[in-house]
Amino acid sequence: MLISTEQVNKLMSDCTLCPRACHANRLLGETGFCGQTAELKAARAALHYWEEPCISGETGSGAVFFSGCNMQCIFCQNHNIAIGKSGRAVSLRRLSEIFLELQEKGAANINLVTGTHFIPQIAYALSSAKDRGLTIPVVYNTGSYENVSSLRFLDGLVDIYLPDLKYHSPELSAKYSHAADYFQAASAAIAEMYRQTGNPQMDSETGLMRQGVIVRHMLLPGETKDSKKVLRYLHETFGDGIYISIMNQYTPLSHVTQLPFLNRSVTEEEYARVLTFAERIGIRHGFYQEGGTASESFIPEFDGEGL
Repeated sequence: MLISTEQVNKLMSDCTLCPRACHANRLLGETGFCGQTAELKAARAALHYWEEPCISGETGSGAVFFSGCNMQCIFCQNHNIAIGKSGRAVSLRRLSEIFLELQEKGAANINLVTGTHFIPQIAYALSSAKDRGLTIPVVYNTGSYENVSSLRFLDGLVDIYLPDLKYHSPELSAKYSHAADYFQAASAAIAEMYRQTGNPQMDSETGLMRQGVIVRHMLLPGETKDSKKVLRYLHETFGDGIYISIMNQYTPLSHVTQLPFLNRSVTEEEYARVLTFAERIGIRHGFYQEGGTASESFIPEFDGEGL
């Protein structure tokens, strides 16, 4: 769906882009739950090597990290950027140029990280960049608290979706992300992503994904039962039509030190139990993480590089 600047402004003037439906007039400087006005802000645009192998490849994924977030998970691994403390204003023309610059640097793809609250601006900049020679795949990297109607602005512009499915339990999603309806919204969003891209397509020479959906699930300490429900839902719903990335990299950062239920890493035994379950129910297309991956090294510097 092509989008004009007039449509961008209209959507920003009464924002209902995500399930929060804040109705903030972001054009006038109001902010909703995401903490952002209509002025697009980003914190980093650079080659990123810590995604799944078929996304990062050998040259790195061209990751653009947007400021703010419509989830504000209490354990957020990118806390400073999520709450909007990191970032600088970027015009739509400049965003389009950034995409092309990342392509020139050899990026395997353009990786749009946490852009839910800027979907109209992103769609406009992508259309412009494609008109000017952007040819590498585009990845939309999201926490999945999305409206289907908003995702449709990306139809035909995004090749690969990289969504989370964080929780199955509404109690957990309310406790950790202030969103009791998370599973309902996220499952509908992932179904729309699959509708847009279809089954995964890989480049036989490079091993890079060209099209498709990879759903990520990061284990949280003490919540293996919910993880199993997430994995069962994904496998029963999509089968081998998606890849599933089961992650153990949860890192307890300083802002959760007062929350004993989150102030530890996932144990090897917890992770092994979930991986065994995934194998038992027949998940074949997936990724897992080896060794002790809970580390702040997975969290890049949000220093304005590439902007």
